[in-house]
Amino acid sequence: MDTLPSNRRLFLQALAASPLALAMGPVWAAPRPVTVVTSYPDAVIARFEAAFEAAYPEYRLNVIWRMPHDALPYLRQPGQNNVDVYWSASPRNFNSLKAEGAWQPLGIPLDGLPTVLGKTPIGDPDGYFTATELAGYGFAVNPARLGALQVAPPADWQALADPRLAGAIALPIPARVGFAPVMVDIVLQAYGWERGWALWSEIAGLSRLVDRGATFVGDEVAQGRCAVGLSIDFFVASAIANGAPIDFRYPGHGGINPGQIAITRSAPNPEGARAFARFILSRPAQALLCHPDIRKLPARPEAYALAPAGYHDPFAAAAGGAYDYDGKRGRGRLALVAHLFEACLIQPHTEVTKLWARLHRLEARSGRRDDLRRRLGAVPCSETEADRGELRALFKDRVEGDDFQSLPQVQVWREQAAQVRRAVAAELQEAGV
Repeated sequence: MDTLPSNRRLFLQALAASPLALAMGPVWAAPRPVTVVTSYPDAVIARFEAAFEAAYPEYRLNVIWRMPHDALPYLRQPGQNNVDVYWSASPRNFNSLKAEGAWQPLGIPLDGLPTVLGKTPIGDPDGYFTATELAGYGFAVNPARLGALQVAPPADWQALADPRLAGAIALPIPARVGFAPVMVDIVLQAYGWERGWALWSEIAGLSRLVDRGATFVGDEVAQGRCAVGLSIDFFVASAIANGAPIDFRYPGHGGINPGQIAITRSAPNPEGARAFARFILSRPAQALLCHPDIRKLPARPEAYALAPAGYHDPFAAAAGGAYDYDGKRGRGRLALVAHLFEACLIQPHTEVTKLWARLHRLEARSGRRDDLRRRLGAVPCSETEADRGELRALFKDRVEGDDFQSLPQVQVWREQAAQVRRAVAAELQEAGV
């Protein structure tokens, strides 16, 4: 859906077609359109649109909104649908389209713009796209609800495995919510495959599931249905800007999802596209990302000197090891991880929840039971298997929302996990819980 022309634009369009404009010559020529496909909401786009057109009055933006799963086929159409710029937070799309030859070099100075944050690539080393902003994974928290539960705000993922948070964690479903597979893999890398999976099993057993539509995580927390929500800061920022009684906490083991910009190979207005990219990466535009109504993390490190006090600086945090997640390593297994999570923890979620509740009751009565924890938190796929090229290939083109149930490998995982749950349930029954 394109933006509606403003009154100023209608005036300029009418003026450009008038005899007066024709007589006055090119001074009154209508601004040339720069067509931008983006997933950013209008509240964000409007501020950058106004600032760009003030800085470059010879151009006007024609904005087309497409979520990442819709943008990919849209940009694969003949002539790339006459799009000049793709500006969005979808590293997979940028890398996939680069492999298909869909971009032309940015062709603008990129001085002062890192291509890596911690261990996560945020820009293309060949100069076809670069990060314009960064979104950090973490926790939306409701201080009042946490206080009622007598739970401190979580500083890292392990703090979520607290029985007092039962039913009070909002968990986006990884196979159905685009940003969530990386979130799962952050924990698997930070704590190790088996220990990380066991942690996810317990967190899932304490959680309420949130389906497609990640902004609902913030709603669950803001309205007090949950005390903690697992999300990206960007999805929670608008709720905070609108006065929701929630905060956002960045964990000790974090991850970054970069918003990036690229110019299409078929761009009808490459000069305007480069002007827009150059503007978005400029110091004034990067500082605008810190506006209270936007609350994004600039990709230009020096912009943080102009940020409000206490504003999260991912470059400073990365220097302390907070962003050691290896995005390049994780990229090839994200779809596999999401569907493994779906088969073992999401589809049987009711059963998983009940088993963890029973185990927590047993431990409250007779102390920690590491034997049952190891079994209930076991993963039916080793990291060696998950890193095998042939297994990854089964999931290569299966993105969020795709059907996965027919895959034989998924059926094997599902049955192995079910056998473990039956055995744990029997032992809990013998223990009297």
